[in-house]
This record gives sequence, C-alpha cells and structure tokens, in this order.
Amino acid sequence: MIDEFAKDYLHGDLRELREVMVWKLEGLSDADVRRPLTASGTNLLGLVKHLALSESRYFGEVFGRPFPEPLPRWDDLAARGSDMRADESESREDIVGRYRRVWAHSDATISELAVDSPGHVPWWPRPDVMLFNVLVHLVTETARHAGHADILREQLDGATGEGR
Repeated sequence: MIDEFAKDYLHGDLRELREVMVWKLEGLSDADVRRPLTASGTNLLGLVKHLALSESRYFGEVFGRPFPEPLPRWDDLAARGSDMRADESESREDIVGRYRRVWAHSDATISELAVDSPGHVPWWPRPDVMLFNVLVHLVTETARHAGHADILREQLDGATGEGR
C-alpha cells in the first residue's frame, strides 16, 4: 500500500516539476532562452535539454528500456557539460518536443514497473537500485534545475514562480 502511494506521490511531483521547466521558457525570445547567464554557459533551454537527456537515461537504460532516439553515451567525456547549453543549431521545438517524448517514455516505465523493480546505474558508486531510488533522484534533479531556472529567468525578465 505505502509502496504504490510513494510511487504515485513522487511521480506526481516529477510531472509538476517538468511543467515548471517548460513554463520557464514561455514568453521569452529565442535569444533569451539561449543566453548564457553563468560562467559555464548554462542557459534555460540547455537546462531542459539536460533534463531530457538525464531522464531518458534513468528511466530508459537503467531499467533495460532504452529511449528509442539516439543519445550521447553517459561516459562520453568530450560531451560532458554540453547538455547544459543549447545553441542556435538546436530549435526550442526540437528540445521541448524531445523532453515531452522522454516524459511519455519515462511515464510508461514508471507505470509499468513496481516501485521495487531493480535497475542498474553504472555511473553510481552503488549501482544496483530500485525504481524508488531513481524516482527520488529524478525528482531531486529536476527540482534542483528548476531552482536554477528560477534564477536564470529572474535575471532575464524578473519573472518568478512556478507557473502562470
């Protein structure tokens, strides 16, 4: 009983945070969503790009359910950090569209697996996990980047908050 409650609760939080991330782009020009506002070059659209990549890996390959679109390898050191930035060659529609397709793929994984279903995260120190661990991680990861998005959006036009 508590297992299903925990799974549904975490999944609900993840769904809300995803919408917050997409809302942070609304009303901004293409230049603004790509504007690097940190020393590392992070931009709002890059945060969405990063979350799409992270979520596709965690709810995909970790549970033997790979996301059906090509992704950079998690251990590709040359690509590391590039997912936090989006440049002119990547359209907002493509990045947000991919994020939404990732949601559908992730939601299917979450719905179809039990909360204690085993997964394997080769890049973690303790790689053997359960769906519960990954749900907690992705809620935390998405909330963390939603906080980053709050700060970036406020720098651009003063907008704050979680939605309309």
